[in-house]
Amino acid sequence: MKYKRPPDFTVLICVLILLCFGIVMVFSSSSAWAYYVYKDSMYFLKKQLLWSLFGIIALVYFLNFDYRRIKKIAFPLLIISYVLLVLVLVPGIGVKINDARRWIGVGFFSVQPSEVSKLALIIYFSYFLEKRIDSIDNFFKGILPVLLIMASTCALVLIEPHLSATVVIAILTLMLLFVAGMRFTHILVLIAGGAVLAVKLALGKEYRVRRLTSFLNPWEDIRGKGYHIIQSLFALSSGGLLGVGLGHSKQKFFYLPEPQTDFIFAIIGEELGFIGAVFVIVVFAILIWRGFKIAINSPDAFGKFLATGITCQIAIQFLIHVAVVTASLPVTGMPLPFISYGGSSLVMTLAEAGILLNISRFTEA
Repeated sequence: MKYKRPPDFTVLICVLILLCFGIVMVFSSSSAWAYYVYKDSMYFLKKQLLWSLFGIIALVYFLNFDYRRIKKIAFPLLIISYVLLVLVLVPGIGVKINDARRWIGVGFFSVQPSEVSKLALIIYFSYFLEKRIDSIDNFFKGILPVLLIMASTCALVLIEPHLSATVVIAILTLMLLFVAGMRFTHILVLIAGGAVLAVKLALGKEYRVRRLTSFLNPWEDIRGKGYHIIQSLFALSSGGLLGVGLGHSKQKFFYLPEPQTDFIFAIIGEELGFIGAVFVIVVFAILIWRGFKIAINSPDAFGKFLATGITCQIAIQFLIHVAVVTASLPVTGMPLPFISYGGSSLVMTLAEAGILLNISRFTEA
C-alpha cells in the first residue's frame, strides 16, 4: 500500500517548534553552569545542536520508512534493549553519575539504554498485541506475556536505579493493554497491584522516603530535601505574567539542579512567565491530540498501537515533568520531551515523531 497523503503537518510543526524552542532554552538555562564548569557558556548548546542534527536525521529517515516494516525488527530490537540494559550495569562500560548507572559511554558520546528500551517495548508490544488481539480477554495468553516482558525490563531499569523511567514503562504498558481491549476487571487488578508495588518501592529506600516527605511539606527542610521544590516554585512565581526576560533567570545561577534538563520548565516559567509556560503546554496539547487522532485513523492494529504508544510516552513524560516542577509530584528526573538537554532522549523522541508522521501518511482521514 502506497502513501495516501503527506505527513500530518500539525504534528511536524509542533515538533519543530518544540525542538527550536528547546535549543534556545537549553542555552539560556545552562550558560551559567557551562561557563562555571567548562569555561564555555555554549558547551551544552553545542552538544544539543549536534544531537538535534542526529535527531532530525532519524526523524526524516523514519518519516520515509514504511512503519509496517518495523515489525521485522521488533524482536531483535527488544533483545538489543535487554543487552544494553545489562551492559549499563557492568563496571567499566556503564557510566556512574550521582550513584546511578544509566549511561553507556561510547567515546565522546553516551547512550541511555532506558530510552532505547521505551521505543523497543512500544514496537514489540504493538506487534505482539496485533497478533494476540483476539486473545486479549485471556489473561494468560494475551496479558501475562506482556506483563512479564514489562516486569523484566522494569527490574533492570530499577537496578540502575531509574525510578522515573520505570514508572513511564509501567504506565505505557497499561495504556497499550487498555487500548487493546483488556477486561475492566484485569485493569482494576493491575492498578491495585501497581499501587501496592509503587508504595513498596517508594518506602523501600531512605532517599525515596525523604523525597516523599519533602514533597508533602518542602518547607520543613528548606535547605535539604525541600530545597529543589522550593527553588522551582520561586522560579515559577517570580516569572509573573510575562517573565523576567529571556536569559535573565536568577534561579539558573546554581539554585536549581540541572536547570537544562529536569527543571527546564521552571526556567521557562521564570524567563517567559505564565504566557510562555502556557504556550509550551498548548503546543504539547495539540501534539498529543493529533497523535491520538493519527492512532484512531490508522489503517491497521499495528499502526494504532504504535501511534498510541508513542503519543502516550510523550504525554506521560510531559505531564510528569510539569507536575514535578510545579510541586504536584515528588522530585524525580524526567526530561521535557523535545526541549530538555539530553542526547539519547532527544534522538529517540525525534525518531518516534518520525514514525508517528509516517503512520499519518497512511491514515484514512
